[in-house]
Amino acid sequence: MREFKRTDRVGDQLQKELAVLIQREVKDPRLGMVTVSGVTVSRDLGYADVHVTLLGEEDPERIRENLKVLKQAAGFLRSQVARRIKLRHVPELRFHYDESVVRGQRLSSLIDEAVSRDRARNAAEDGEAAGNQDGDVADGQAHGGNEDERD
Repeated sequence: MREFKRTDRVGDQLQKELAVLIQREVKDPRLGMVTVSGVTVSRDLGYADVHVTLLGEEDPERIRENLKVLKQAAGFLRSQVARRIKLRHVPELRFHYDESVVRGQRLSSLIDEAVSRDRARNAAEDGEAAGNQDGDVADGQAHGGNEDERD
């Protein structure tokens, strides 16, 4: 059995080409910093779902506007891809916003926050325990002489 499916290879090549084309060839001023995070190609190579992220854009209205620009440029991008990649049929491009990066950043910040709270709590508990141990050590030293005398 083959290691990679043809659809995966076509998707990887489309991802590389689209990343370059969007960055260099699409001149629309409404388009922000777009990153092509992945391309999934249908089994019959008829459609390619292009997943994009937008650097610094979290406003839903701006995301919709960027996707609209990309959808309008899909025909141009498809024709440019056809010139660069030798395929009988270039898949129709469908653009989708990829929320996984934003979700990952949110989860990472939540984890960092939980770790810092845990460290602060442990430091406070260690401080209280150290305060109690100092008292115990002082008591133990005071009684320590007496215990040796009893043996």
